[in-house]
Amino acid sequence: MNSFRIRTAAPADLDLVAPLFDAYRQFYEQAPDAAAARHFIRDRLQRDESTILLALNDKQQAVGFAQLYPIFCSIDAKPIYSLSDLFVVPEMRRSGAGRALLLAAERHARNTGRTRLELTTAHTNKTAQAVYESLGWRRDEVYAAYAKDVQT
Repeated sequence: MNSFRIRTAAPADLDLVAPLFDAYRQFYEQAPDAAAARHFIRDRLQRDESTILLALNDKQQAVGFAQLYPIFCSIDAKPIYSLSDLFVVPEMRRSGAGRALLLAAERHARNTGRTRLELTTAHTNKTAQAVYESLGWRRDEVYAAYAKDVQT
C-alpha cells in the first residue's frame, strides 16, 4: 500500500480538483465537460457548500478526492454528511487511496459533529462496495432510494 496525504481542498486547489471531478463524472457515463466541472467545483469551494478531501501521492500529485455535503437526518434529528463523490484516478486504484479518503471522511465527520456518513454507488460498482463493507459501511436494506428529475 502507498501512503497518501489527505487534506481539505481550498479555492486555490480548483485546478487540482476540477479535472478529477470531470473524470469522476465520466466514470458515471457523463460526457466530458471540463468547463462545467470547473464551474461546479469552483462554486462549491467558493460558497463553502461542501468539503472536498484531496488525496495527494508522495509526489504531491492529486490522485483522488471525496466530496461531502452537509445534510440533516430528520429521523435521527442530527447532522450528517452525504459522501456524494469519491474518485481515484484509474492508475491509482487498489493503491489504498480510496480507503485513505474514506477514513479521512470518517475522521472529518466525527471532528465536525456529524453522526453518520451516507453514500450511494452504482449497483455494478462491486469493487467500491467491497471497500466500503471492509471499513464497516452497511448496505441499506430498509429504505429504497428514489430520484426524480424536475428540470430538463
